[in-house]
Amino acid sequence: MLSLLCTICARGGSKGVKGKNLRPLLGKPMIAHSIAQARASGLFSQIAISSDSEEILAVGKEWGADVLVHRPDDLASDTAPKIPAIRHCLEQAEAILGQRFDIFVDLDATSPLRLPEDIVGAVDLLRSSGAPNVITGAKARRSPYFNLVEQTSDGTVKLSKTLETHITRRQDSPRCYDMNASIYAWNRDAFLSNPAVFYPETRLYEMPEDRSIDVDSELDFEMVSFLMARRGRN
Repeated sequence: MLSLLCTICARGGSKGVKGKNLRPLLGKPMIAHSIAQARASGLFSQIAISSDSEEILAVGKEWGADVLVHRPDDLASDTAPKIPAIRHCLEQAEAILGQRFDIFVDLDATSPLRLPEDIVGAVDLLRSSGAPNVITGAKARRSPYFNLVEQTSDGTVKLSKTLETHITRRQDSPRCYDMNASIYAWNRDAFLSNPAVFYPETRLYEMPEDRSIDVDSELDFEMVSFLMARRGRN
């Protein structure tokens, strides 16, 4: 039987929405929703929280995290990329538990609209496809082949990507997706041999737009609060 680990990396600093990982959302801290979704998926033997904040780690433990990983300051700055922090969390969790996992899934604490079945679907795609990893996204509203433009150094604009055949409808362009930063699923060995988000064989699990908002601003938080409240009423 394959062993699966869930990682949730949440640093203490936040510029767009101050303290967003612990901000109350429908009566509990935002990070608690990701922990609950991981548990409800039924996939994981262990859930690890990584943070430079003692308060976040304490709240993570209170709401059901199994492993607490103290993230070094150099992996928690505003400019630090997330992949090294994810790798640190995976390696520390394995060291603490004395266990090697086959698959691990990182859930973004600021994407609480996902459902447990989204996590299950991403992992199912990872296993059935044999891909090194799976990312999640929603259908893009704009297409780089039709109505998404780039500005050049002289101020003129052009389509971001072109095809040999001119297209007149967005529907005729290749399928494009907005990454929603919600779920990242990796084959553990593939990740540790080359920690990355994109490989030649990377696959995408599609999620609907109303489960794909990542909280990066006050407006995002208001939209997520509204959608989650509406889901609760339904």
